Amino acid sequence: MPDKPKIAFYWCASCGGCEEAVVDLHERILDVVGQVDIVFWPVALDFKRADLEALPDQSLAAAFVNGAVRTTEQQEMAHLVRRKAALLFAFGSCAHMGGVPGLANLYTRANLLAAAYPETVPSDGLPALFDSVRTLDQVVPVDYYVPGCPPTPGIILPAIEALLSGKLPEKGSVLAPDRALCEECPRKETRPVDLAIAEFKRPHQALVDETKCLLAQGLACLGPATRSGCEALCVRGNMPCTGCFGPTSRVRDFGAKALSALASIAGGNEDPAIARALANVPDPAGTLYRYSLPSCLLQPKPTETSHV
Repeated sequence: MPDKPKIAFYWCASCGGCEEAVVDLHERILDVVGQVDIVFWPVALDFKRADLEALPDQSLAAAFVNGAVRTTEQQEMAHLVRRKAALLFAFGSCAHMGGVPGLANLYTRANLLAAAYPETVPSDGLPALFDSVRTLDQVVPVDYYVPGCPPTPGIILPAIEALLSGKLPEKGSVLAPDRALCEECPRKETRPVDLAIAEFKRPHQALVDETKCLLAQGLACLGPATRSGCEALCVRGNMPCTGCFGPTSRVRDFGAKALSALASIAGGNEDPAIARALANVPDPAGTLYRYSLPSCLLQPKPTETSHV
């Protein structure tokens, strides 16, 4: 009997939700586990770095790395995993675009350390922090991207099945539908042809109708700028899309596309009307680049105290 394909999972700078997402396959994970040999998954099983180092180079059929790269240890592990794996998957928003940890790029490293360790900054024996958070492909070559915060079972399972069948698309592909989320939104039929929003609202400021387009209700839903494939889970939960699946292939900068989408429906052409419409978007960087700041075209200059 031929050996099963060997795969690995690793976790860099992220919350751990992507690791949970694998378990969210529920009983279907048994089918996956039956077809592969997991030889490195330190968050779930008792594997050490030495176990990965002992593997021959390129002996892994694939490795799934979630999380951005913030520390020297994460950079070392990214290079080690890349050397051992024939195919490397950036798994989830943080590896794909920088994710929520990437918002730290709005600040200096010194400011972040001072906030976390107001008295002393530990250093002995700990990995060093880089000046900025980077996406996985800013550190090592990436073959495929599995988007989402976290990726949904409906995205994960087809990606694994494509890997096992050898029917993966062209390298560099994002393994999700290449169309905007609005196209699969269950409320798309209720979106007016012409929208003009006098004032955006935050979810807690509105009694949201569960059947109508969220944009039409004045919520800053980023569905027009976001790749589909998530099954519109947030929208079905009566919350606006925040963009975790990133842009389609036709968009170079997610935040710029999101800004364009919102600006195109903001009512009024005069400064007071524009200011009133945007008053309830108090954190533009966090709203437009919540998952993609490290991958944006215009990199912010970190400051000691303020947002961009």
